[in-house]
Amino acid sequence: FSLVGVAGMFYTAVAMAIRYLGGSYKLGTAAVKGSKAVPAGKYFADVAANYQPQFGNLGASAALSPNTFILICMLSTAYMAHFNAPKFFIELKDNTIKRYNTVVGTSFGISVFLFAVIGAFGFLTFGSASSGLILNNYSNKDVLMSLSRVAVAISIVFSFPLAFVGARDGWLDVLKVPVEKRTNSVLNKTTVAILSVITLIATQLKELAFIMSFAGATLGNALIYVYPALMFRSAVKNMGEKASKGLKREVPFAMFSAGLGCVMGAIGAKMALGML
Repeated sequence: FSLVGVAGMFYTAVAMAIRYLGGSYKLGTAAVKGSKAVPAGKYFADVAANYQPQFGNLGASAALSPNTFILICMLSTAYMAHFNAPKFFIELKDNTIKRYNTVVGTSFGISVFLFAVIGAFGFLTFGSASSGLILNNYSNKDVLMSLSRVAVAISIVFSFPLAFVGARDGWLDVLKVPVEKRTNSVLNKTTVAILSVITLIATQLKELAFIMSFAGATLGNALIYVYPALMFRSAVKNMGEKASKGLKREVPFAMFSAGLGCVMGAIGAKMALGML
């Protein structure tokens, strides 16, 4: 079913590309001496004022702004399902390391491509007015993008369980519920309880950009940079003399990665809180 979710995101990426290249949301310009007026895009007038395209003149230097850390933290949420890796390996048919690397490489490649395309076309179309949920920027009268909203909803519905199962199992681990006692009844009750809390919180939080950036700065950076480095150092330490020189040399680099993750997380969390 996760393939259905991927298909939904592919559709959204294509739809955003069509709208950008077709100029349906472009800014209009008044006539000046020697040039004609350029009319605004077909759907420009239907967009709320705070979501209409806005572009500055800083150019590439804007990438040096501290606000860039907000984007970096958002990107960190893209790969927060690391804890599912062992499960995917076990469930993979003919689960050799080579086949698993192929699956991981292909999956990450598709993810990077989709994130890059959607992020690029969203910013190229709306600039600094881009919403945390980019589909908010598009007109409700735009049928193509309305279908994108349906596609994204389908993507969320069919991909959410991949991350949720890990979260549910994690809570059961924290509560020290033995595996043999995790019956269907226990799993169903736990699922309903967690989903109820998540849904309640979701009804109160409106700014998706804050949620994505703060979660990325804290949980995302921890899962991507900090925890793997600490686990690697512990594994090498437990190997003792059996650890190769290459593994031992990697430990400082891993700890540097962990430290860098902490610094980026702290800055990103501060910037995210500034959005409130």
